[in-house]
Amino acid sequence: MEKRANNLPKKAILNSLIKTFCTVVFLCTVSVSAQVEGGKTYLIKDITVTGNTNFSPQTIIAYSKLRKDEEIQIRGEKIANAVKTLWKSNLFSSIDIYLTNIEGNTANLEIKLIDLPELKELTITGIRKGKKDEIIEENDLVPGQKVTENLIATTRNYLTNKYQKKGFLNTKVNIVTSQVIDSIEKERVDMLIKIDKGEKVKIKKIIFDGNEKISDKKLRKAMKNTKKKNPIRIFKRSKYIEEDFRTDLVSVVDKYKENGYRDARIISDSIIYNNDKTISLNIQIEEGEKYTFGKIDFVGNTVYPDKYLAGILGIKEGDTYNGVELRERIANTENPDANDLTNAYQNYGYMFSTINPVEVSAEGNVIDMEIRISEGKPAYFDNVTVTGNDVTNDHVIYREIRTRPGELYRKADIIRTIRELGQLGFFDAQQLVPDIKNPNPVDGTLDIDYKVVEQGSSQIQLQGGYGGGGFIGTLGLSFNNFAIKDIFNKDAYKPVPRGDGQSLALRLQASQFFQTYSFSFSEPWLGGKKPFQLSTSLSHSRQFLFNPQTRRADKSRRFNITGLTVGVSTRLTKPDDYFILSQALSYQHYDLQNYNTGLFTFGDGTSNNLSYTIGLSRNNLYTDPIYPTGGSSFSASVKFSFPYSLVNGVDYKALREERDQLDPNDPDDFARIGEIDQERFGWLEFYKIKFKVDWYTELSKNLVLRPSAEFGFLGAYNLDRGIIPFERFFLGGDGLGNFALDGREIIQLRGYPNQSLSSQDGGSIYNKFSLELRYPITLGAQAKIYALSFMEAGASVNSFKEFDPFNLNRSAGLGVRIFMPAFGLLGIDFGYGFDPLPGLTQPNGWETHFIIGQQF
Repeated sequence: MEKRANNLPKKAILNSLIKTFCTVVFLCTVSVSAQVEGGKTYLIKDITVTGNTNFSPQTIIAYSKLRKDEEIQIRGEKIANAVKTLWKSNLFSSIDIYLTNIEGNTANLEIKLIDLPELKELTITGIRKGKKDEIIEENDLVPGQKVTENLIATTRNYLTNKYQKKGFLNTKVNIVTSQVIDSIEKERVDMLIKIDKGEKVKIKKIIFDGNEKISDKKLRKAMKNTKKKNPIRIFKRSKYIEEDFRTDLVSVVDKYKENGYRDARIISDSIIYNNDKTISLNIQIEEGEKYTFGKIDFVGNTVYPDKYLAGILGIKEGDTYNGVELRERIANTENPDANDLTNAYQNYGYMFSTINPVEVSAEGNVIDMEIRISEGKPAYFDNVTVTGNDVTNDHVIYREIRTRPGELYRKADIIRTIRELGQLGFFDAQQLVPDIKNPNPVDGTLDIDYKVVEQGSSQIQLQGGYGGGGFIGTLGLSFNNFAIKDIFNKDAYKPVPRGDGQSLALRLQASQFFQTYSFSFSEPWLGGKKPFQLSTSLSHSRQFLFNPQTRRADKSRRFNITGLTVGVSTRLTKPDDYFILSQALSYQHYDLQNYNTGLFTFGDGTSNNLSYTIGLSRNNLYTDPIYPTGGSSFSASVKFSFPYSLVNGVDYKALREERDQLDPNDPDDFARIGEIDQERFGWLEFYKIKFKVDWYTELSKNLVLRPSAEFGFLGAYNLDRGIIPFERFFLGGDGLGNFALDGREIIQLRGYPNQSLSSQDGGSIYNKFSLELRYPITLGAQAKIYALSFMEAGASVNSFKEFDPFNLNRSAGLGVRIFMPAFGLLGIDFGYGFDPLPGLTQPNGWETHFIIGQQF
């Protein structure tokens, strides 16, 4: 048998409402007892407090505002106000005021009270122990809390709604109180909350009646949050949540409006309880007739001509009526950057404008419309303020703000400001709020206050592990809101000088086989006038060869690299001001002493790398830099050295031919090869091109799709001189460089071992494609956690002859990321490599990757 229930679910329990109403009426009853004439006036000689109350008489009398030696009128305003004041305290279950000891025109007042009972002990059954503290906190069910009928009803409704929203449609909550007799004279009660969640109720069927123009399948698809049981669905469950169902009913009607049926409506909806403890939803629809747009006239517009507004509206006479499209073209509430009519006015200063579509005729199912516009005055910013910043100095924030006092209001400037403040990384991006105050349509002015919540922007990396034949220790400090001007101010060390938006990073990593030291500093607004960034970095690395006899590092056989880089970048204005042009000059000195490996053909000697890099990037990612929900970023760069072979007079062709004739297995020939390569690579000659692009698209609330593509190429001016052994690409693995000493670039491709998809010396060409789907678990200020799934493909080769953009190593998998301000980004990925490693025939299979301090 099936049981049908209409008007699902009942939101009010009638008996509870009647009980509550009667209780309030009863408790509000005040007695004034004496054989006196109504309205007669008496002089009060004394006031006493009686009854069951723990409050002192002095407190009660003072709070009631009744005084001795003053005249009161029976049923008058003073007594009524006293009762009202005492009742509003929510401390008493009964309030009575009596007139006693009447002698002529004098009398005493007696205030008789009964305290509300206090909560002594609370017992909650039916849920896990860990959930009880949450219920106690959210309902303030602590010992000493006054127990009222309202508290009981509110708690019951809260718990019922809480679990119904989680899919427990048949949740029942029973709250029982019992009086406690103890040594304390206060009236106390114990409370027992019995929660019976029942089983989660799943939706077996969604049935539509009355739909002929649009199929059941399309209507079910329009319901984003209410789905019937489907074993292959992952992201949307089939549990019933009334709030989501009501929202989806609106989406069903919108689906009709998108197809011209503007009169479509839901006649009724009901639940059918099935024998297998599931439910079916029955939805009755009245479709109505199909309409088309007729003439569309604009009324009241003086700022923009009709033709311009019609272009933004994008709806023409004869188009199928689409109420959803019309609404979005006028004001798209889902996309703050939308090209709609409201934004056209909002971004031109007309904050107080209003736009209303009005149907003026619907004859013959053709709807003629007027878009009525009230433009109002242009609005100008009066006061622009920032609140909530205790560490970050005001000028660091104000220089990012695009709304200035006296300037014309533009909604786009506010949105851009919020995004750029979020991209700084100093504030919780989820809590950045622009608060518009004092809008004055008459004067055309408004104030705006940017509310920020600061978060830790410095990070520490302290880790140790065993690898490469010994213990590896790492200490890293990154201060992303540094203030170098206070470096000699001892009072500013909390623990370091902060607040000027500068970046300073120190890193030390060491084992018995290698040591790396690095220091970097950047000032994003050099001079303070415009976003002109100066960056510097200094690094030194040492690596020692392994001695198989002592099984320790041989410090007489070493490879040292010292590097210095100075870079500048500036924001452009064309094509738009999201573009940044960057330039850098870098120098690395490579020193090899008795360091013979397969990578280098000369074990003694030096090499120098003096190069210039120019790059162009664009970043318009939405507010949160850790979890952007929209926008894109791309970067393209060219790094190159001076073409020494054009001016140094060396015959590299002859050297190459000589080298080709030598036998590397012959000791004398091998020594000569080293001499030739030392001459070839004494000063590195190369050019390097890189490109990378990422897109972020929010598929549904916080569900983000991130496709990306990247490419790199290392080339030589003189093919006889050849590709340098430094600056190469190593593809595969987690993408962490660890202690890369030779300028190599580590390219992440999960599902394969680290650097396994390139040759031993690295590749000179690589390409990679990635598709990642992200969903947040929490985006709180203390920790941001999100899960992801990914598909990737990439390849690395040594020449264009080998390059095939479609011959790729493929992988897929799952992962999770945790970002904590003090430690940066942590994560783990499980990737499956579908293709074999070079030289093998079987798919690589599963790989586990740990992510530390790097974002993908």
